[in-house]
Amino acid sequence: MSSKRKCSPLSSIGKKQIMGATGLLLCGFLVTHFVGNCTLFLGPAAFNKYSHALTSNPLIYLAEAALLGLFLAHILMAIKLVIENKKARPVEYHTYIKSGRGGTFASKTMPYTGIIALVFLVIHILGLKFGTQYSTTIDGIEMRDIYKTTIEYFQDPLHIVFYIISMIALGIHTSHGFWSAFQSLGLSHPKYMPKIQLASKLFGLFVVIGFSSLPIFCYLQGGH
Repeated sequence: MSSKRKCSPLSSIGKKQIMGATGLLLCGFLVTHFVGNCTLFLGPAAFNKYSHALTSNPLIYLAEAALLGLFLAHILMAIKLVIENKKARPVEYHTYIKSGRGGTFASKTMPYTGIIALVFLVIHILGLKFGTQYSTTIDGIEMRDIYKTTIEYFQDPLHIVFYIISMIALGIHTSHGFWSAFQSLGLSHPKYMPKIQLASKLFGLFVVIGFSSLPIFCYLQGGH
């Protein structure tokens, strides 16, 4: 007999746990990203210095690689689970609905809101990170004027509308995904889950309102 053994594929529970863990980490990224973006409200100097501090840090490449890994793992596990659920729909679907996890608008639209968020991410990076390059000097240090690029980008109402629609989709996605991640990781408890679900909805609301305020602020800085 051959001594070689085939590696057993990752179970559905394992995939859900990976998706849940990466989802929670990405929620943490959203919070830190929003806090950093709030320097926009403090003016060009604050926002440019914040951006320069990030991009000039040699660890930025490691952080970006880790973030990309989180996104890819989350997306890959989501795709695998969707495919598995479709293949075993008669049983899986009944179990899914009976568990109470599939009865809400947010849970039913998770694949679609996830796709919208992914498309937004690509367009957002292309439009801002790789957008128009301006230079400025602050405290004797030459740096990119990302503030000017951002203000200009959001002078187009279409960019604002797309951004806000994307944040609504992301808010819906996280309003279910946040609490579902706890359940996937085995951290659910009848006593605490209602509170976690409420926190999840509030987090989704925070994503929509918090991030949507940024492009509107930028548009108003253009003199509108």
